[in-house]
Amino acid sequence: MRNILLESLDRVPVEEQQVELVERKGLGHPDSICDAIMEAISVALSQEYMKTFGRILHHNIDKSLLVAGETLPKLGGGDVKKPMRLIFGDRAVYQFQGKEIPVGEIAEETAKNWFRENLRFVDPNEHVRYQNEIGHGSPELVDIFEREVIGANDTSAAVGYAPMTEMEKVVLATEKRLNSSEFKKEFPVAGEDIKVMGYRLDRRLVLTVAVAFVDRFVESEKGYFVQKREIEAAVSDFVKSRDLRFKDVQVDINTLDQPGRGEAGMYLTVLGTSAEGADGGQVGRGNKVNGVIALNRPMSTEAAAGKNPISHVGKIYNLLAHRIADEIYKEVPGIREVYIWLCSQIGQPIDQPLIASAQLVLRPNLPLSSVSDEVKAVIERELANIYDFTERLAQGEFPVW
Repeated sequence: MRNILLESLDRVPVEEQQVELVERKGLGHPDSICDAIMEAISVALSQEYMKTFGRILHHNIDKSLLVAGETLPKLGGGDVKKPMRLIFGDRAVYQFQGKEIPVGEIAEETAKNWFRENLRFVDPNEHVRYQNEIGHGSPELVDIFEREVIGANDTSAAVGYAPMTEMEKVVLATEKRLNSSEFKKEFPVAGEDIKVMGYRLDRRLVLTVAVAFVDRFVESEKGYFVQKREIEAAVSDFVKSRDLRFKDVQVDINTLDQPGRGEAGMYLTVLGTSAEGADGGQVGRGNKVNGVIALNRPMSTEAAAGKNPISHVGKIYNLLAHRIADEIYKEVPGIREVYIWLCSQIGQPIDQPLIASAQLVLRPNLPLSSVSDEVKAVIERELANIYDFTERLAQGEFPVW
């Protein structure tokens, strides 16, 4: 029998609280770059291990540092003076059954492919240097993969919730819209490094957006501010078109800008990311696995990106907790909000957490006993199917940032 506990929370759902804050770090943000690339490396290594050995071997590629380069942005197009440096870290199996796995080469090629596919102006050979610090795994953690039942490789806790609020959804959707191919065609000046901070006071929404302008598309200071106003209007129109329940929407872009100060008063970049010369990045400092940083919610401190998808509960439980919460919210009537907590013990089977807890915000006058059986059934089902879930996770089916 799994240890499943339920409790009813007497609280106001986040959607109805007076103040809500939500952040989304976009595709070209230095932290998102690290998360995305290290997760891609984990998927690539998993595929290589499967192809060579028929199973996934131990690896945790969840440590990375993107060191900012040096550029000189200027109107009409600037120069790159010093490339960025991407450092790969943590552990992986390099040799097994007499066969070598080129971990460093896989990591570097995966990173280069990601840059090519996602950042329009970053040349992965010219603008980035790569440093492999991925070491060999500890014997005990490697041995977990040799056991008949693969256990958790960490004692770790995770939390997930449902449903997402309107603001969580619109903050996520706004960044995705700004980084869509359609938006880039209309506004090529908008780089991939975008951050959206949402602030809601009752039903009034303020979106503070940072957009790295690509200097080659800006011919003058006046032209910069004209394009900025056009992008502000496009974002405002996009949010209003979603027919949400906000009474007022305010969009502010690049609020550090100051007309009259020339290039120093504008957010200009050469390559479309602040990592080119202003800001470094790390795994785990960006979005949570549902794509946002929601400050009104409980959240895990684990970095999911790059952890192995077979035994590392810091990854598995983070994503699974959100999945279970979504399934409960969709399937069980009368639930206004649900939080799922999962905690593992190292070495124990991942389908047998130390505790699986559901905290429920119920419709007024609805007793916990009326939904408890259905909620427990969903948790039992999802934990029983956890190995199907990890197979899909290993194929990169679920985004982690």
